[in-house]
Amino acid sequence: MTAGGTAAPGEPSAPDPAGGRPGDPPARRGGSARPSRVVVLVSGTGTNLGALLEASGRPGWGAEVVGVVADRADAPALERARAAGLPAEVVALRDHPDRAAWDVALTRAVTALEPDLVVLAGFMKLVGPAFLARLGGRVVNTHPALSPSFPGTRAPADALAYGVKVTGATVLLVDEGVDTGAVLAQVAVPVLEDDDVATLHERIKAAERPLLVDVVGRMARGGWTTSPDDPRKVHLP
Repeated sequence: MTAGGTAAPGEPSAPDPAGGRPGDPPARRGGSARPSRVVVLVSGTGTNLGALLEASGRPGWGAEVVGVVADRADAPALERARAAGLPAEVVALRDHPDRAAWDVALTRAVTALEPDLVVLAGFMKLVGPAFLARLGGRVVNTHPALSPSFPGTRAPADALAYGVKVTGATVLLVDEGVDTGAVLAQVAVPVLEDDDVATLHERIKAAERPLLVDVVGRMARGGWTTSPDDPRKVHLP
């Protein structure tokens, strides 16, 4: 993963909002006295966004949602953002000549909000090289399985098909792969005998929301440390 702070193609270099010089590796990030600025990327209903917005009003959480960016103009999550009085922008893939141009436009929209952390909350697109070059190391995503098990968009169905007795949710740092980033935290969810994909996925999402809120708050309040010997090992105070 490329460290945060490097300019996206076509953009000038700028100071990294999370601290440090452009290109510095994110060995130690966050933990400032002011609330951390969080930008949330969405594609759907925005239940994780709703949980983050609710947490933003809690004293001592340490973070503040400052903007929302969607890849779909019809994403219901945009209404949640507007109801909360937040800037909400749409960067749709179909409005750009190719995926690389979309990735640059997404990078510009997010960096304009000066985030300390970026949370992919049900965002159904893979971010690309321009995005990770500028923001990598402080982009968080969730996955409805215990990574590295069952990557991709069919994780609950794959867990049922495999016959596992326990699955769960993972909060991870985003890298260039599909659900391959360093694990920040996980929670286990039992698979019940009468589960189908819908019931299992709903229970995973119910466990995922508080886990995400907890992880973002811990990152905002105390920062996080990546081992210089193994970037997969991330410590949250």
